[in-house]
Amino acid sequence: MSSLVRSAIGSLHKAYRASGADVPFGDPLPAHGVAMEGYFWRFTDPATGRVLIALIGVNRAADGTWATLGVATHPSGFVTTVAHPIGSADDTALGAFAGDAFAGTADRLLVDLGPQTRIDVKVSDRVEWSRRSFGGSSVFQSVPALNQYWHPWLLGGSASGRALVGDEVWDLDGWSVYGEKNWGKGGFPDSWWWGQAQGFAEPSACVAFAGGEVTAGPLRTTVTGLVVLLPDGELIRLGDPVVTPVHAEVSDEHWSLRGRSRQWQVDVEGQGSLGSAHVLPVPLPAERRNIPGAIEHLGATMNVTVRRRGRVVWEGESTSAALEHGGIDRALAEIERRGHGPDAVHAAPTG
Repeated sequence: MSSLVRSAIGSLHKAYRASGADVPFGDPLPAHGVAMEGYFWRFTDPATGRVLIALIGVNRAADGTWATLGVATHPSGFVTTVAHPIGSADDTALGAFAGDAFAGTADRLLVDLGPQTRIDVKVSDRVEWSRRSFGGSSVFQSVPALNQYWHPWLLGGSASGRALVGDEVWDLDGWSVYGEKNWGKGGFPDSWWWGQAQGFAEPSACVAFAGGEVTAGPLRTTVTGLVVLLPDGELIRLGDPVVTPVHAEVSDEHWSLRGRSRQWQVDVEGQGSLGSAHVLPVPLPAERRNIPGAIEHLGATMNVTVRRRGRVVWEGESTSAALEHGGIDRALAEIERRGHGPDAVHAAPTG
């Protein structure tokens, strides 16, 4: 009987995770098996202001899985993206793969998107998410069948390796590393906003946020999650709509967030010029194709102020921040404004 009970519980847990949800104290890093499972790495060199991002989305269509792949840089403005015919994600640990083109795990990233786009980097001294009860989506982590979940699992680390991006070879040794996951049953919401920054005067500090419309059946609400890793290692997470709400005002060039709890207040101000932003794709999982989906700045400015019971405990500024304004209609309009044809799915900065 006990083996039958264990089998039944295991089956229920598997079905629950397949909805996208994780139980409290569960591990959101293994793949859930939903329509889109996205993985993102960001490497920052504050000394030079250079930034490198790499992404993979493992997408499900009726005939199997495929992958959205991408690499972009700042300030060189390099960008390349691929709709790869195969993709897979590890259901036991963090890992995403696309044939010989992409392999990303917790401690290594290998990318080969052609003769001008290759990355081989190891990640050490990882500073991982420390709140075991919930991930970045907080209590929403346990709600089944949401359109989107978010988890910034890596809030710091040290890179070692190299990247070939366009005509440049970058030595990544000592660069700061950030990593996150996002996943959901329907790809991306209609509109969203996101940001992340390292490169503060205190190298251990890290800030990340993600927001948009969250839906599951009749449930529909707008939520922004805001995470700050303070220089002393304390992790703040705001964004529960009732007890720790975050208010966000966002445009293509300005991001203004204010989050509050009983003891914390976090204010974030970000800005970047539209011409310096990349346009990046998002997948249509069932259609096996990418389309323009997000306007993303890779070298923007972010100012952060953290107060505890009204007293400022940390202020920081980064000039190598990432700031994103997502939405398919918005991204398509920007692609057209930059003079690209109807088949373009990404665009480099214009200035």
